[in-house]
Amino acid sequence: MSSPLNDAIAGLCSGDLSARESAAAAIFRAGEASAAHALKSWMSDPELSALLLGPQPETTVGLAVQRETFSKIRAAHSVSRLAEVPSEQDAEEFELRFSNGASLDILTSRAPGGDGAIARFLGKFGEGVQQVEFRCTSVDRATEILKEKFGVAAVYPETRPGADGTRVNFFLMPVPGAGKVLIELFEPAGKPSKK
Repeated sequence: MSSPLNDAIAGLCSGDLSARESAAAAIFRAGEASAAHALKSWMSDPELSALLLGPQPETTVGLAVQRETFSKIRAAHSVSRLAEVPSEQDAEEFELRFSNGASLDILTSRAPGGDGAIARFLGKFGEGVQQVEFRCTSVDRATEILKEKFGVAAVYPETRPGADGTRVNFFLMPVPGAGKVLIELFEPAGKPSKK
């Protein structure tokens, strides 16, 4: 059974650049929409907004796909380099940026059917938006603010290494009337954290 999101994922595999860009825009909008409620609340705090590069935060949507789809998307976009993901994490990934402003992380499981986060997501939900990522100047400080001012607990007790040397933490946030969204805050490599 086809859905707009499934059609967009298939569109990322297209040989036609405009079809791929249109598909990426649809996936990006879906991801942004799922995180909009949480982000609006977070941006109401001036310090947190500044940490998230507000008022227009740098956003990337993480799309989890099966290994076959991952390979097709990678081939359609001529991506040779995969991100360096810590070995204990169940992910292979690469990033796609489009001229229309859409930014996607394409993710798949290293161990399909295993118990890693991406494998569990794919097993439960199938291919789709797995997370929404926001660049942050200090994940440690943002985590403190989210806990102290918003009562939001991080998935991990400490900021941890992410892909390509980033520092990350995750937050599972409710989406009004539609379940939850996993939000990743990431701090680029080479930027020391300042509390």
